[in-house]
Amino acid sequence: MQLGGGGSCFSCWKGVMEGCNVDGRALLSTMEKTAVVAAVVVVVRRFQVERAAGRMKATLSRQRQRLLLDKISRPTGAWKHVVLRAFLDKGFPNCHGAVDCTHIYVDKPANVASENYFDHKDHFSVIAQVLVDLDLHVLNVFVGYPGNCYDIRVIHLSSLSACAEEGMLFRGPPVTLPGGVRTNGYILGDNGYPPSEWVVVPYGGINQHPDEERFDTKQKVGRGAVERALGRLKGMWGLFLRTHKTNLDTLPQQFTAVCILHNILLDTGIEFDENLLWEVDENGVRSRLDLGIHHATRQ
Repeated sequence: MQLGGGGSCFSCWKGVMEGCNVDGRALLSTMEKTAVVAAVVVVVRRFQVERAAGRMKATLSRQRQRLLLDKISRPTGAWKHVVLRAFLDKGFPNCHGAVDCTHIYVDKPANVASENYFDHKDHFSVIAQVLVDLDLHVLNVFVGYPGNCYDIRVIHLSSLSACAEEGMLFRGPPVTLPGGVRTNGYILGDNGYPPSEWVVVPYGGINQHPDEERFDTKQKVGRGAVERALGRLKGMWGLFLRTHKTNLDTLPQQFTAVCILHNILLDTGIEFDENLLWEVDENGVRSRLDLGIHHATRQ
């Protein structure tokens, strides 16, 4: 807040506080001047308090978000060995997980550019990217980008990309894969992701060589853990299976919290009823519910 800009404004302010205007006529009594000063002090202090409260609120929000995301962390120690061994048994040595995105369908958002949330299936949605192991644990979750984003953009904006490029994602002795490829680690993705040193995708296409076809079959089996994990997670919390009204500011924390509970239920051996992923229409036709996974094809 500025009380004066140039010299003339300062003169007017000085004149008022001295009890006269520019022409020298009396304006304020001592009591009135005291009241003006007190009012200004109150306004300034209120501004300072609100600004400090805003900073504190933002800090607490960031801390809460970090607290949630830190509970969904990539495996280390014995758990990491179990994850790597499971993927090795599926034919993928040194693989650290499978990644995919799911769309969380929401009502038309207010107070934002709603067209950004209108996805490729003509729904309003928010994207959640999840990395899972073969036991369906969520190892990493990244939520919040609007539904019209492609998977490739989401992964580049996530911590997975930054950690991989900085050499922090995969640590340990490198492994030589069939064909002579040497790698410190990678994850499995579908054709919505570009092939890279750390994202292994299927060959895709038609008229495949038998080796490519066999590889794609194995890769699909390994990558299928993501769909099974999302099916269990969304089936347990049916809110995320249908369009619903939500607060876009708190949705990332809500979905992350559900991922934490999902992992806890897995660890405690809670069974999942697959019937939760099916519905029957008025004609008695049974169909599988939409998990919000938009499968891409190689461009």
